[in-house]
Amino acid sequence: MDQVVKPWRKLALIFPGQGSQHVGMGQRLSQVSRAAHDLFKRADEVLDTQLSKLCFEGPAEELEQTINQQPATFVTSIAWLEAMRERWTAAGRAIEPGMFAGHSLGEFTAAVAADSLTFEEGLLLVKERGILMEEAGREFPGGMASILGLSEEQVAQICEEAAQGEYVGMATANCEGQNVISGALKPLKRAMELAEKAGARRVVKLPITIGSHSPLMAKASEGMNRLLQKLPMKDPRNPLVGNVNADLLATQEQVYTELRDQLLSGVKWQKSVEKMRDAGVDMFMEVGPGNVLTRLVRRIDYSLNSLSVSDDYEGLLSENFATVEAAAI
Repeated sequence: MDQVVKPWRKLALIFPGQGSQHVGMGQRLSQVSRAAHDLFKRADEVLDTQLSKLCFEGPAEELEQTINQQPATFVTSIAWLEAMRERWTAAGRAIEPGMFAGHSLGEFTAAVAADSLTFEEGLLLVKERGILMEEAGREFPGGMASILGLSEEQVAQICEEAAQGEYVGMATANCEGQNVISGALKPLKRAMELAEKAGARRVVKLPITIGSHSPLMAKASEGMNRLLQKLPMKDPRNPLVGNVNADLLATQEQVYTELRDQLLSGVKWQKSVEKMRDAGVDMFMEVGPGNVLTRLVRRIDYSLNSLSVSDDYEGLLSENFATVEAAAI
């Protein structure tokens, strides 16, 4: 009989989205972890391409393309998860987080980590997601901009004023004073100008030609819906927290609806973290390349424990295990 592992109710695994990628990600991990090495190999076989070489060696321009960036980040994140499981299993431990969450693209990674989707299903979905988003972007050009130093309410008001019959709106509410807007190019430009006049600390147009998390992604969302309907999705073994409404997702129907709707809706990351905190989570582990989400969690609530596995593979997964375990159980 398999051992029943009690969930670590205070531990949440969180998975990054686009923007966390970098040339070289996963290369050292693949060298020191058989599980990670095998995972990258499986990804190359499933996609019939050299995704691992692109992650390890670049070039950066190719890695940053949406159709490559999404599967590359997804695969590297799952490779970290498999390496972590491998290391802790060898130490006689088992990881069983109480919750999972991901930022935008990271929701697909979270669904795989929670066993709602298989790795192969998640990888093919993410690949198609990138293609659908690029196609939607060509048909309905748009952009995104980061606005620092204004509240979510102020930014939402600015977008409403700037729209003038077109669309611009909130794309991500990451933490207090750090928001991203998305929309058609003309109203996006107006919103950026209004944000500067309102005293924003910084307004930056992102190097993206797609209005993600907005109605401009309607066709991409329809395409994702058709793909999701074909999959035998399962209930997550422990709840996910969704981007769309920061809800707890405990059934396959709820996960399906979240993945279907997320391209049209803003990412409510601050509310998602607060939902997990209020449910008892005290330890957030970012599993994947970079530490963007780790820093956001600290800004949302500095009292929370937050760390990135990619910051210290050898230390975190061995000597520091007891510290993580003590905080998470």
